Amino acid sequence: MTSYDLVEVSARLEEAVARITGPPANAEEEYERYEMTAISILDSECFNYPDGELYLYLLDYLKNKRRKLGLKPLD
Repeated sequence: MTSYDLVEVSARLEEAVARITGPPANAEEEYERYEMTAISILDSECFNYPDGELYLYLLDYLKNKRRKLGLKPLD
């Protein structure tokens, strides 16, 4: 996966979450929107990337998003 691919995946994720109507009630709900959207991207696009690469990227993206939203890690 190239840097361009990563930027594109991130942009699609952010854009899809932004299109969800209504503001989230709290940080947890906002995170759930990211998680739900990331799962959709993974389900529809995992075959376009080497084994596990998209999964690992999205997992790391979601971990960083939790941190930025002030939520505890899921470990």
